[in-house]
Amino acid sequence: MHIGILGLGTYIPSRYMSAAELSAASGVPEDVIALKFGVKRKPVAGPEDSTAIMGVKASRVALDRAGVNAADIDLVLWCGAQHKDYECWLAGLFVANELGASRAWSFDMEAMCGSMMAALDVAKSLMLAREDLKTVLLVSGYRNNDLIDLAEPSTRFMLDIGSGGSAIVLGKDAGRNELLGSAFKGDGSLSLDCVVDRGTGKFVVPDEPTFKAKLNEKTLPNFYAVIDRSLELSGGLGRRDIGYLAVLHFKKSAHDAILAELGLDASRTTYLDEYGHVGQNDQVLSMELALESGRLRDGDNVVMVGAGLGFVWAASVVRWGRVTLA
Repeated sequence: MHIGILGLGTYIPSRYMSAAELSAASGVPEDVIALKFGVKRKPVAGPEDSTAIMGVKASRVALDRAGVNAADIDLVLWCGAQHKDYECWLAGLFVANELGASRAWSFDMEAMCGSMMAALDVAKSLMLAREDLKTVLLVSGYRNNDLIDLAEPSTRFMLDIGSGGSAIVLGKDAGRNELLGSAFKGDGSLSLDCVVDRGTGKFVVPDEPTFKAKLNEKTLPNFYAVIDRSLELSGGLGRRDIGYLAVLHFKKSAHDAILAELGLDASRTTYLDEYGHVGQNDQVLSMELALESGRLRDGDNVVMVGAGLGFVWAASVVRWGRVTLA
């Protein structure tokens, strides 16, 4: 028995903020934003695109590509942002109802920007354990750009954050795009270093020098750790077996450092400088763009990797293409 991806989809709002607009709002020079931060532009949702509605729109794309009717979904797992349409609210049930997934149950979960990989592993475990789960929809929406004050210097590292949605349809014994191993690493010592202030409703960093020092020390080693472990858990794979790297957006120097460490060239990934960081949607967006461009091919081992504030690092491996049964 295996769990595979039947279809994936994204939704990106039509409105964008350019590097020039981000420069005017933040005071950071335009060329620094475009080249160092790696943001030529980023999508920004309007009032019509709530967090959950963007998830609904992405889900419709994924279901269409999967050839699955909403009525056949057994579980809707919301793995989008906590910054949802309403406080203390289950977005997954709203999505299920909007899609017409009338017999699906649902729950919401979050591992910040590691949520899609965590959801893949949770869904895989549930599907393997339960006979009544044959088709599962993972859905995410994200507009945490609402929570960023672009004029605040301590959170300028987050000016790439934009808006969007993504969805993945998983099937039991799907026959294609098999979900392999996943790995995670957490560090709660960073849990209070970047939080949303209740008064302003914006992200704040109380001690910027300490926070940056921790991130510089831990970020890349923990990325490599979860990548290596997820590969190991995928039948003993190694870095040489990576066919495509679906990695979150971050500054260009860090992106290039990861490629160099893993021995990959730029053709084995997609740098999201036309989108910025769209939270837990980055990996699905990267895969979608790679399929369109031909960078992702049958037989490739795809490593989806990201990290979320708090801090959690997450990686999942998918073998793209037909499943070869032993």
